[in-house]
Amino acid sequence: MSEKENSFRFRFPEFLLIGLLLISNIVLNFSGGGFILNLKKIGFSAFSTVEKGVHFVVHGISDTFNSVKELKRLKKDYNELVLKLENYEKMQRSNADIRKENERLREQLDFSISMDEQNFPAQIISRDFDNVYAYLTIDKGSVNGIRKNMPVVAYQNGNQGLVGKVVQVGTFTSQIMPVYNLDYIVSARIQNSRDLGLVNGNGSQDNPLLMQYIRKKVAEELSYGDIVVTSGENDNYLKDIPIGTISKIISLDYNSSLNIELTPIIDFSRLENVIVVNQKQLNDRKAE
Repeated sequence: MSEKENSFRFRFPEFLLIGLLLISNIVLNFSGGGFILNLKKIGFSAFSTVEKGVHFVVHGISDTFNSVKELKRLKKDYNELVLKLENYEKMQRSNADIRKENERLREQLDFSISMDEQNFPAQIISRDFDNVYAYLTIDKGSVNGIRKNMPVVAYQNGNQGLVGKVVQVGTFTSQIMPVYNLDYIVSARIQNSRDLGLVNGNGSQDNPLLMQYIRKKVAEELSYGDIVVTSGENDNYLKDIPIGTISKIISLDYNSSLNIELTPIIDFSRLENVIVVNQKQLNDRKAE
């Protein structure tokens, strides 16, 4: 027991000495301002860190809002550019269509002027697709000089061709029976051989025309692609106006003549403008 007490008393002075040295060092540091300076550094460092963090957060939020705003502006600019591009493409297509239309009208006008007979350029405004006795309606009538039974031609893709004839005339519009009408019949000749026959429609613009009464013995003289033209007999039509080209030649044993199918010169599905011809009067515009 006495040995433990002696051991404790031996260590206490040492701890006391260490404590006094620490207290002395603290007092000296306070008196020299050392702790005050450290506290300032610590406070400045802590405040700077907080300030930097706040600045980073605020700046980040600001950048985010600015980025969103800029994105909206860019999207708006993009949409405006897309719209302008679409309008430009539409305008280009429209200009191209106008140029094509002008070319068609110029060709038709040139053809109209070149004709010896008086004629009236007109536009198709309606057509009957369902009826086999189909008709076309044009925007010219009696006030324009149109009369019943006048032949109608067209100029398409550099070629002139027979369209039909006027069958009904109104004041401002007229009705045309096209060559593919089932009731349509026209006297015609094969251009190369000059053989005479009759051409009639098959009821649809998609069906071939039919030429009959061509003698069988001339079959070897005929070729696919030969042109069939109007005969001009009886003054019903102009002479040598192309009607169609031979696409098929049929020889039946019980028939003394050939049945010849023709592809019309005029593509009626694309036909927009026609020329009505007055064969009994000369073209005054040709002299202008």
